[in-house]
Amino acid sequence: MERFTAIVDRVSGSTGVIARWLTLLMVLTGAFNAVARYLDRFTGWGLSSNTYIELQWYLFAVVFLFGASYALREEAHVRVDVMYGRLGERGKAWINVLGTILFLIPFCALVIAVSVPAIKNSWAVMEQSPDPGGLPRYPIKTIIPIALALLLLQGLALLVRSAASLRRGGPPDREEADREE
Repeated sequence: MERFTAIVDRVSGSTGVIARWLTLLMVLTGAFNAVARYLDRFTGWGLSSNTYIELQWYLFAVVFLFGASYALREEAHVRVDVMYGRLGERGKAWINVLGTILFLIPFCALVIAVSVPAIKNSWAVMEQSPDPGGLPRYPIKTIIPIALALLLLQGLALLVRSAASLRRGGPPDREEADREE
């Protein structure tokens, strides 16, 4: 199981790197959009386009979706439980186990199950943006189940580490699993 968690952590690390670079691209696209709209207003050059606006939106979606598994790996998700930070390692491990089993796994499974038929339909009709000059919608929709599958795998890795922590009585140590690799 340590090998599984190490592999999942590496994959999530890769999605984090992708999300970082896409964030830069998204910011640059947004800056170009702002400058192009400003210049269009005063020069009439026609640099602004729905393509760039939708590209920025698509990049944001990918950053958000791919960043989820990375954020879970790095324990950067916002915890709803205000007591989590005050708990010891054993209490945190129990919350991680219960939260993963009761919330994360069912949520990921539900979103994947609900999104796949819609994505199949989107691919079947080669769904396009309704806006002039817009981008195709079917590729970006495909990211949804992929990202949720990655989040699910990272949740399973968290579950394995937290359960192991409860068995041995210590903190869930991702670095220890990485060293054993």
